[in-house]
Amino acid sequence: MEVKDANGNILIDGDSVTLIKDLKLKGTSTTLKRGTMVKNIKLTDDSAEIDCKVNKLGIILRTEFVKKA
Repeated sequence: MEVKDANGNILIDGDSVTLIKDLKLKGTSTTLKRGTMVKNIKLTDDSAEIDCKVNKLGIILRTEFVKKA
């Protein structure tokens, strides 16, 4: 299964990505700002989602909102 970012680059486990859009986290008052670097991503069973940690908070991001760093 190939996992691609918003620009079509292939992502693998351990890659670093950058957010391309401000994202509001559901259930919190936290907003992830555009340009935030996310390191050491993990791929999931779904090709449209990646698992990562941002500010010590484990979240799942959609690949359409990230680009490979």
